Amino acid sequence: MNILLKSAKIINAQNSELHLKKRDILIKNGIIDTIATKIEAPKGVKTVALKNLHVSLGWFDSSVSFGEPGFEERETISNGLHTAALSGFTDVVLNPNTHPLADSSSDIVFLKNASLDFASNLYPLGCMTMGAEGKDLAELYDMRNAGAVGFYDFKSPITNSNLLKIALQYVQNFDGLLYSQPLDVNIAGKAEVHEGITSTKLGLKGIPAMAEELQIVRDLFILEYTGGKLHIPTISTANAVKLIADAKKKGLDVSCSVAIHNLYFTDELLEEFDSSYKVYPPLRTKKDTKALIKALNDGLIDFVTTDHIPLNVELKAVEFDNATHGAIGLESAFGLLHQIYDLEKCIELLTQGRERYHIKENKFVEGNKASLTLFDPDLEYVFDKEKIRSTSKNSMVLGQTLKGKVYGIYNNNQLVLET
Repeated sequence: MNILLKSAKIINAQNSELHLKKRDILIKNGIIDTIATKIEAPKGVKTVALKNLHVSLGWFDSSVSFGEPGFEERETISNGLHTAALSGFTDVVLNPNTHPLADSSSDIVFLKNASLDFASNLYPLGCMTMGAEGKDLAELYDMRNAGAVGFYDFKSPITNSNLLKIALQYVQNFDGLLYSQPLDVNIAGKAEVHEGITSTKLGLKGIPAMAEELQIVRDLFILEYTGGKLHIPTISTANAVKLIADAKKKGLDVSCSVAIHNLYFTDELLEEFDSSYKVYPPLRTKKDTKALIKALNDGLIDFVTTDHIPLNVELKAVEFDNATHGAIGLESAFGLLHQIYDLEKCIELLTQGRERYHIKENKFVEGNKASLTLFDPDLEYVFDKEKIRSTSKNSMVLGQTLKGKVYGIYNNNQLVLET
């Protein structure tokens, strides 16, 4: 598809000649052909002129769940990738959160084939252990060859320390990336929310910050012993940041992410017993959110994620104790993050992280592939169900005033715009 973006303000700090400049951008057959102050539309080229149009390199999300196969009522791959595109994401890493779980090369091949020909790219994770049961290693090498970008027993901690040790040693043979969920299950028990003043007041069992931090300490000790590459997903406490920062100073190959909602919301919202706010890791305190925000500013946390988890209504519209953890986050990601950071920092955070997964990073220059996100950063609006394109509607952001509207993306020679 050939298109001409008119009067687009470019947000790309890596290119000082274009950064914060308004330009016309001509794209031919998926390649950036010309960037100039003014371009007349050639014959047969679609002109895209949108109010307050801004454009950046395509956004990246390291943690999304859909439902297919097995939970198509939550989300299909097709609708999930369309939602990602309308939310500004050209590349998403898919969690093994399906039935059956992705623990073999054939499962990875299915996911790759099902995601062909879409504007947004899908990069699957495979389970680290068979059936995510934490007992026997899955077919890690075969899954890597089939296209898996990492290995993760989704939201399930690896309780067997020796198994993690062996896995870290094994994946070094092919530069594999392992995930370890930061939760000591013996400390957490059957708790549902953050342990603190709010949980005590409400009579809810709490997960202490220590449960996250003890697991991280264990994982980092093992990593120091074995070497290898470790990713700690969705950290949520102030001390977790310090532990990982210290490990990086030692030279350990460890990365971490944080869910955008853990930067914005706190456990005080649980006073209404609204299961929309029941997520894992749990919403923590204001002290924690401040520490996480600062850590992103300082580069101590590697990237943000939506931690998008669609759930059908019967899993959320129940008593708080019985509700399933999880919330969708793709559609509200930019508007929520832009409430916390200025525009340039927002785009920096939304575009970083690919190198951890050996995903090629594009550059905003003529002759390169066009992988772009289109948006208006200044539009303020109330986020309601009409803004949700996911099949599931389990959002914790409903009713919030957000800043920044995504128009869509251009990627893989396809233009996807909100209609």
